[in-house]
Amino acid sequence: MYNQEIIWNSLSIFYSSINAQKYLLHCYQKLGMEDAEKKSYENCYPFIYYLDHGKSYYQLANQAPFSIKPILLFYGMVQLLKACLLTVDPAYPESSTVLAHGVTTRKRKKRNYEFLKDEVKIQKNGLFPQLAIKMFHMKQNLDAEKYTMEFLLARIPELNHIFQTTFDKMQNYKIARLHDMEMHIPMDMLDHLHMTSDRFHTFLKQVLPIDFQIIENKNSEKFQIQLSKPLNVNEVSPLQVNCFEQTIHIPIEKKQFFFFPEMMTHYLLLYNLSMIARYETEWWSELLYSFDSLDYPFIHQFLHLTAIKVPFLINDYLQQKKVAL
Repeated sequence: MYNQEIIWNSLSIFYSSINAQKYLLHCYQKLGMEDAEKKSYENCYPFIYYLDHGKSYYQLANQAPFSIKPILLFYGMVQLLKACLLTVDPAYPESSTVLAHGVTTRKRKKRNYEFLKDEVKIQKNGLFPQLAIKMFHMKQNLDAEKYTMEFLLARIPELNHIFQTTFDKMQNYKIARLHDMEMHIPMDMLDHLHMTSDRFHTFLKQVLPIDFQIIENKNSEKFQIQLSKPLNVNEVSPLQVNCFEQTIHIPIEKKQFFFFPEMMTHYLLLYNLSMIARYETEWWSELLYSFDSLDYPFIHQFLHLTAIKVPFLINDYLQQKKVAL
């Protein structure tokens, strides 16, 4: 099982200007930059400071009252993401427009407010769209897209058991171990997606981020998928990774099948929760102390999980780029 101590220890290799500069130089040379060496020297200290600042937020969140955890976790994530951005965008922050969060939510909540039904809306400028373009090379325009909290929580495989307990429905199937070269998808997916076998084969080729072959076995109750290479944790979408079990999962709802890295899912959820903790004090306090809504178990489990999983995803993103230091 992963924990923060293991992850911070892994990231500590960058806590040296020599190592950080060498690492960034490698990243910038891969981008084909002419002034890669100059930029790597300029950015090595900001890179370290972002990582260390983010770590401080997460360590404080471990000791803080639950009521302010979302604020600390959100700003901790923001700092870690800025370090990631420096590996692909040496000029960050190039202008003040990228300093905004890049997402918004309704400031005043309606009467009978339900967190699971609440929405966040993507803005044209800010950190969120910058992440989408620079880190994950997303081509589709996310401006003005809206997502509910329930939709976002369903994208996190470790929370599948809460959906089963609360709504008596699954959100995903476990289909492989993380580094396996084979996936086994239950035939039940055809019923969930309302597809024939042939249509499902075509659909998989459209949505999966890697080359693969489907091995036909008419007597089997599962589709066998042979991968050309192991899946990368941060590029597995629309599939999902359970970081505790080290397993790959496939969503069972068609609307979940689009490229949207889980790191961005956590960003949107933490943004909204941090806004609620800051500006909706009455509702937030009632949620924490009355235990009379379905929202609390989801929020509690998510905040416990994200404190570990975001550093896990950040570490994986940075380590994938690492050369021998």
